[in-house]
Amino acid sequence: MEQKITYTAAFEELQTIVGEIEEGEITVDELSEKVKRAAELIKICKEKLSSTEEDVNKILKEMDGNSAS
Repeated sequence: MEQKITYTAAFEELQTIVGEIEEGEITVDELSEKVKRAAELIKICKEKLSSTEEDVNKILKEMDGNSAS
């Protein structure tokens, strides 16, 4: 199941989870699920950053190619 979540939403949820863990607001029983969700969110953020970096590099190469013409 592919998640449709923005980078900003994933990052904000990740910050919330980290805050809950740091503050001790979650029980040991909830910790495993929170850590699993955090791992999913980190993966989503990394993929979005990587994709954005590829897009930017592609645009820059195109701009360089147009400048050389």
